[in-house]
Amino acid sequence: MGDGDRYSIETRGLTKRYGKFTAVDGFDLRVEPGEVYGLLGPNGAGKTTTIKMLCGLLRMTNGEARLLGESVPDKKISSRLGYMPQETALYEGLTAHQNIAFYGRVFGLTRTQINDRERQLLEFVDLTRWRDELVQNLSGGMKHRVSLACALIHQPPLLFLDEPTVGVDPELRASFWEYFDELKAGGVTILITTHYMDEASHCDRVGFMRSGRLIAEGTPQEILREAGASSLEDAFLALSREADRR
Repeated sequence: MGDGDRYSIETRGLTKRYGKFTAVDGFDLRVEPGEVYGLLGPNGAGKTTTIKMLCGLLRMTNGEARLLGESVPDKKISSRLGYMPQETALYEGLTAHQNIAFYGRVFGLTRTQINDRERQLLEFVDLTRWRDELVQNLSGGMKHRVSLACALIHQPPLLFLDEPTVGVDPELRASFWEYFDELKAGGVTILITTHYMDEASHCDRVGFMRSGRLIAEGTPQEILREAGASSLEDAFLALSREADRR
């Protein structure tokens, strides 16, 4: 499938069924190295299911997928992926530092590597002063920052972010996108899911997902031209109606 290591993410016919219900339906995707790709769509469109299949957390029903040139699922690829789930996978009874250190050990980092990397990450996500605070005492936005630090502890070249800005205030959303731009500048490939249409403007390319299918793909400007719309929200509605007529 595809051209070896040319794409950071490549899928063909990716499908997930639960009995008679099809959550993801023949999903084809190619993401270039160093690209920020936004997968947009309403809740229930299949975005999270797609990410979980790519990360090896769900078994695909049909189709193929390659990440960084390796077929999925493959355990040896997991150490090169970063995954930030929509619901933060943190240990509430541990401090921010202890959570980050735990994930560092999971990925085989030494204590010195963890300490050096943690120092950088806490500064990166502006959490240095809350390093020794129990996660259960942190606000929702701070928990999201800890979750992002845990996903980045091993410096993965490919990052999956599932609705990372849901439920956070506008100021924090803006700061998160600053973080993501810095990661991109460092060569990290990012696949991000969101149902906030305005966030698409931060992405190099976007894919509109509806009912498990990719109904449109391109740069934000290309999507607007294709739909003849002035906003991405209007574009999604227009393209959804067109998909229904097919």
